[in-house]
Amino acid sequence: MAINRRELLKSTAGAVPLVLVPRQLQAQDGLNLRLQLGWIANVEYAGVWLALERGYFRANGINLQYAAGGPNSPPSPVVVSSGNADVGYVNWLPFLDAIGRGNDFVMIGATFPVSPLGIISLAKKPIRTPADLVDAKILAQGPNEKTAIDATLALAGLPVRWTMVPAGFSPEPLLAGDAQGYTAFGTNQVITLERMGLTNGKDFFFASFDALGFRSYASTLFTPRNFLDRNRPQLVRFLAALIHGWLDNERDPTVAPKLVIDTFGKDYGLDLLQQNRQNELQIPIVRAAAPRHLMTLDRDVIAGPMMAAARATGRSNLPDIAAIIDFKLAEEANELL
Repeated sequence: MAINRRELLKSTAGAVPLVLVPRQLQAQDGLNLRLQLGWIANVEYAGVWLALERGYFRANGINLQYAAGGPNSPPSPVVVSSGNADVGYVNWLPFLDAIGRGNDFVMIGATFPVSPLGIISLAKKPIRTPADLVDAKILAQGPNEKTAIDATLALAGLPVRWTMVPAGFSPEPLLAGDAQGYTAFGTNQVITLERMGLTNGKDFFFASFDALGFRSYASTLFTPRNFLDRNRPQLVRFLAALIHGWLDNERDPTVAPKLVIDTFGKDYGLDLLQQNRQNELQIPIVRAAAPRHLMTLDRDVIAGPMMAAARATGRSNLPDIAAIIDFKLAEEANELL
């Protein structure tokens, strides 16, 4: 699954086609639902924008309000725990941390079953395996990236021995030879290099942390347990509308970027070409768990490699996944489509 974290893009052309909502999606009662994004309003939330624009939430009885995040905004778990949102986007480890602080949250779906975070390296010394990280100098933005590299090495049974070089959110220092690798998003800085005329797989390489053995979901959805208990049928319909939006995004990836530029993210000065390319790159990530349905949660993946990844970061006293995850909600939502 930032302005400084992801180089967001403006995208696409073309009119939004009329799409009929299946009869089984019609809702009998309504719910006001406040959604907290994990970052600014950009194409990362393509499914949300399409579902809003095409009336899928309304057709499911959901009156959706959303609030964008950003570098100066409180994290989604803080917003939700304070009662200012009902559902939020969060990544796996921050979700566990929020649980550890006593929040009674439940994960209900995952946009990206493979995290887009990874490491970019150049052809002269590519980083393709965990062993390539040992004794390497890596440009990294902060403690989260350092933790990911440390845990990747620990999971591989390798010495946690590498040098962190503080970095910003542009890959230019990598090109200047300041280090052998650069932590980045496969949906962001990869595009920066492409627009410089470099070719992925030839001039540079991107290895996701998932591919390196550090498994994690990204852009997951969570809600307080009491909200889920009171509104379970409506949350199923909320997810059904959202999934419908993501399915539309697959059919025509050019629509959501233009919605971002013209409407939902118009105040951010995003670039249409970048947003188009980001959307192209994220669609396979959204589909990475195929043939499973969109947004669904895999019990074996979470209980196995994702919990192992959490333990490798030094987190202990981890909760039973059955107590913090609803595996059925997204499956039920897919059945409505």
